[in-house]
Amino acid sequence: MRTLAGVGSTPLTGIGTARWYDSAEDLSLPDEPDPEAVDPAAERERFADARTTAREAIRLARDRAADRVGEEEATVFDAHEAFLDDPGLIDDIEAAIDEGTPAERAVDDRFGDAIVQFEGMEGRMAERADDLRDVRDRLLRVLLDVDTVDLSTLPPGTVLLAERLTPSDTASLDPDAVAGIATATGGRTSHAAIIARSLSIPAVVGVGDALRAVSDGETVLVDGEAGELVVDPDETRRAAIDDEETEVVRDRVTTADGRAVEVAANVGSEPELAPASDRGADGIGLFRTEFLFLDRESQPDEDEQYEAVTAALERFPDDRVVVRTLDVGGDKDVPYLDLPTETNPFLGRRGIRLSLGEHADLFETQLRALLRAAASDVGGDLAVMFPMVTRIKEVTDAVATVESVATDLEAEGVDHAIPELGAMIETPAAASMADALGDRLDFLSIGTNDLTQYVMAVDRENDALSEYHDPLHPAVLRTIHRTTTAAADADAWVGMCGEMAGDPALTELLVGLGLDELSMSAVTVPAVKKRVREVDVNEARELADAALACETRAEVRELLEE
Repeated sequence: MRTLAGVGSTPLTGIGTARWYDSAEDLSLPDEPDPEAVDPAAERERFADARTTAREAIRLARDRAADRVGEEEATVFDAHEAFLDDPGLIDDIEAAIDEGTPAERAVDDRFGDAIVQFEGMEGRMAERADDLRDVRDRLLRVLLDVDTVDLSTLPPGTVLLAERLTPSDTASLDPDAVAGIATATGGRTSHAAIIARSLSIPAVVGVGDALRAVSDGETVLVDGEAGELVVDPDETRRAAIDDEETEVVRDRVTTADGRAVEVAANVGSEPELAPASDRGADGIGLFRTEFLFLDRESQPDEDEQYEAVTAALERFPDDRVVVRTLDVGGDKDVPYLDLPTETNPFLGRRGIRLSLGEHADLFETQLRALLRAAASDVGGDLAVMFPMVTRIKEVTDAVATVESVATDLEAEGVDHAIPELGAMIETPAAASMADALGDRLDFLSIGTNDLTQYVMAVDRENDALSEYHDPLHPAVLRTIHRTTTAAADADAWVGMCGEMAGDPALTELLVGLGLDELSMSAVTVPAVKKRVREVDVNEARELADAALACETRAEVRELLEE
């Protein structure tokens, strides 16, 4: 038995037979011809046809991913399609073709240069090189007339080994057949790793050169929690898998000294409900309603929204389901809503600003569906929260709209109820007003992805600044603590639904900071529940106090490692 260390991406364990995969294995280019023998017009046409075919394939992959892992994870393919129209790439490729370079070589050369540039950067920026590879390989397969390898037909019990996996590769995997994934390169925040987590496939990335010593056919164990790949595991290590698979806890959990902490799931589409329930989630801490509005020609009507929400309530009849009202704008566009084009959309009209502004009718329709669902046989634990709140007036206006909708439903004789109401804490403004918000609402929910973006004044989509987008920066931690403290004084409970909540390594810190609820990708629910049970609240508070006293994110990370 030998153990290879990497980075745990999906905190699950699986065992199976190793099988190597190379996405570019069949993409060798023919010898470069004499430029005089190349017909630039014909090559331009071949390139244009390849872009059209690749675009169709990307859209198909996006739809498949949205159905299987949710809309949010599927948005990576929107970026892939954007690469097909990137003038920095396309203009250079066409210029090379005009100089007598065959289309496939022009694509390989220009994308290759861009990939090298990305790989020379740090953090998430380097991981985006795989997105470029994905698009490049699609184009090359069309131009070289090479069939795509069908990874959806891998035999059961396969542990897929690769130098790297692209998002398309990962999204095509059958989680019932693939026992695990291990790659030589990659990081936990790469798009391929995120999709693997959504599919609940055990994964370890960044194993390095040592992975190449593993041969096809060997028995390997992927421990995505410990970040290890075990080759030819002994009976003790094999037996441990069975113990780990029983760790799904369906009951609610408390800390070692008895404090209750709700561990819920983030859900972005109906197919995600069953996995959340199967992994033991205590309800839904973030039900994103955007999926109902995307990839269609017109907005969903009241009844469709009602049915989607009641389906979630039926899946969790004894638990709370927190529904976020429509949160579009920023990086989420809905073409038929004719959203404004803005210089900085993250600081523009999005979330509650649109709901109280030009899309007030849409907001009222959504609230009608939610208030009806709250009165249904399964609606007793429905909660509704408003996104992108920055002013008290937005909350008072939103609550007034809820009350107005309730009055209309009453006049129509329609059964309805007003659910718990809350607000997302995504901005410094909302955090600084948490006491006043808590006085007016039942709960607050911290969205750490956006909160980090606004506290640190950094676009979370700008990979060149990824080191700034760290929720462990003391400024972000102090903003979280300010929120929980103010809410407690106002007798409002506080949850967290950002990526930070799903990291078991941070559970003790978050409990110490005063969070009542943690909501995350379903696959990490068991690990976080296990960690909650081990936490001593007094020790957690001491850890939080020490973290809040730090001045740099490096100090915080060092503290957590210790």
